[in-house]
Amino acid sequence: MTERPETEKALIDSLNLKASEIADSKFKLIDRVILDFAPEIAYIYQIREDKSEEQQIKTGRLHENRILGIFLKFYLEGKKKITTGDVEEEYRLYFREIARSTTSTYLNMLKNESILSTEKDGRKAYYFLHEDPPLGIKPFWFTRIFCIVPVYFNRAMTFSHLYINPEKAIQDYVNQYGGKDKKILVKNFKFIIGLILLNIFKNRSSKCILCQFSKREIYEKLEEIISIAIKDRTDVLPEDLVNNVINKYSEIPTLNETDNDIMEEITTHMSRYADIYKRDIEFQVMLSVRRQDLRLKQKRALEGDMLSVLIEEKIERGV
Repeated sequence: MTERPETEKALIDSLNLKASEIADSKFKLIDRVILDFAPEIAYIYQIREDKSEEQQIKTGRLHENRILGIFLKFYLEGKKKITTGDVEEEYRLYFREIARSTTSTYLNMLKNESILSTEKDGRKAYYFLHEDPPLGIKPFWFTRIFCIVPVYFNRAMTFSHLYINPEKAIQDYVNQYGGKDKKILVKNFKFIIGLILLNIFKNRSSKCILCQFSKREIYEKLEEIISIAIKDRTDVLPEDLVNNVINKYSEIPTLNETDNDIMEEITTHMSRYADIYKRDIEFQVMLSVRRQDLRLKQKRALEGDMLSVLIEEKIERGV
């Protein structure tokens, strides 16, 4: 049996793939959706590996990068002024928890560097970005300033809610444009959302590769695995659907050079494409299911062969 490539082995070892990890996850809704749509990446999609944190080098810049990523997440939600408590709560959600005093220290450092500004309302102090984040900046430079983990995971959470509860969006579409089979529309709508989610995590991995603090080989392998999952589910879809819906909505607005992201318009657009390309999506789903079934059979066959080898070895040893 051939050995796994070192990067893949490192990825698997670092993840310690166990079902219990999903049970303890902070992103249970996303976990639920990914497990339903693409179970092959359910245990790895949310990996966060930073060599600076592991080696305890450049941790100051790492914390600043992450805190600014939290500010970006709130900024894109329309909440420009946030408190130390807001930052602390979000930091705990996405990263290893740090002390409140540490959070305050880095917020004040960013303020002294004129990256953040403050405003007081009574006894409460609010922090906000001194300048609005740039639009259309290249991802390499973007990741030098902002950690992108919070904003991508937050985007994934938004689409996960739609995946779990698609009926309202489809009903609104049917009421406005008509539609014969809501069940098919719901199924296709969820398939599009699933692909958007996979692309969100692929995009997130590609940005983490560029990050100065990351374990790049881990994220490169993660991107490769997610890319295979995407290809398995998109290879016969129309380019129009892939480019103008799936790829478009899986990128964060800042890197799409837009400063407006209205979910109502997005859901209508996705519903429209779920209707227009319903036959193409149905064929893609059928093809994807067949592939997954075939790979499962191959995996079981391989595991069966390995079991046979072990049994033969035991027989030879007289065990």
